[in-house]
Formats: sequence, C-alpha cells, structure tokens
Amino acid sequence: MQYVKGGVVASEAHTFLFMDLVGFSALTAERGDDRAAEVALSLYARVRSVLALHRGEEIKTIGDAMMVRCEDPREGVELGLKISEEIAGEDDLPPLRIGVHTGSAVYRDGDWYGSAVNVAARLCSAAGGGEVLISEAAREAAGSPCEIDFGVRRLHWLKNLPEPVAAGSAVRRECEPAPAQRTLRAIATLKARRGLGTLRPRHSEVTG
Repeated sequence: MQYVKGGVVASEAHTFLFMDLVGFSALTAERGDDRAAEVALSLYARVRSVLALHRGEEIKTIGDAMMVRCEDPREGVELGLKISEEIAGEDDLPPLRIGVHTGSAVYRDGDWYGSAVNVAARLCSAAGGGEVLISEAAREAAGSPCEIDFGVRRLHWLKNLPEPVAAGSAVRRECEPAPAQRTLRAIATLKARRGLGTLRPRHSEVTG
C-alpha cells in the first residue's frame, strides 16, 4: 500500500468505484427496513467475495452504496465489470449501477478524499441500472484492453463539477487477435497438421 493508516499521502492516481442499487429507496418503502437491510448486506457480501481477485480494497459502505479503491486502473475496470456480472444474475437484488474513475486523491483518518472520489461517485449517480460507467481517464489509465468495449464516449455534466466528464458504458466483448497473431496461429496449425520441421515465415506473411 502507498498510504499509512491515519496519515496523509500525496495526490497520486487511484481508481475508485462507487456502486449502489437502483430503486433501493422504493424497495425500502415497499418491503420495509428489515428487508432493505438484508438486500444491502447481500450486495456487500457478493462484492466482498470478488475484491481479492482484482486487488480491490473496500473503503466504506452507507445504505445501499459501497466505495472501493484499486491501485491498478485495469484491475479497477475489470472489478467493476465482474461485480456487475455477478449481480446481474441475482433475482433477489435490484439492478446495480457502478461509476469508475481514475485520478488524484488523499488518504486521511481512514477515508479517501479528492477529485477522483467525487467524479466516481457522480458517475455512479449518472449510470443506469446494470451499467458500468467508466471515465475516459480510467479507460486511458487501464490501457484500453481489447476485451472490453468502452462504448460511445459521451460528455456528462455532473453535479458540482465545473467541467463535463467524458465517460462510456463498458461491457465485455470478444478480443480479436491482431493480423500478425492470426497469421502466426495459422502457420502453427499448418505445421502441426503436416508434421513439418522448422517453418520460417516471411516477414510479409507475419505482418501482412
């Protein structure tokens, strides 16, 4: 970790995820406080079960909302999608929305503060049910992995922020290999089938 409990760290880049359940207030009014508490605790348990897979750190919970931090932006994006996929298949939970942003923040007295925290929280509020809304900053920091479709980039005017934030709705997709990779794979397959010796492809065959 780059911080000390109870201390202060410099404003370095961190990736934050905020999430909450769509319609939780209506659920509370309709089903009562006890049922609402059970739903929130069920969400927390499911999220906690996958945090370690992506080196995620739970920061805090309040009501039906949860805040998570990742040091690695790509792990943060992957974690957001993983959580969304896990919750999507659960009939006992309302739709979940998630906001993800990478930026500066400081750690003080057990909590995180800063621009990245504010933007991630606002993106969560702007997301729809079942949506993982990823900021352009988080996408760029994650390296734009080919197995993730970050959707159409849109500008979002978020509450109490002076400038719009570019973000897109992320989903998983099939990752097509690059042309050179496809060619090498075909050559390897041909070699295996024919039982040939060393096969030396031309440069044009690899890059063409």
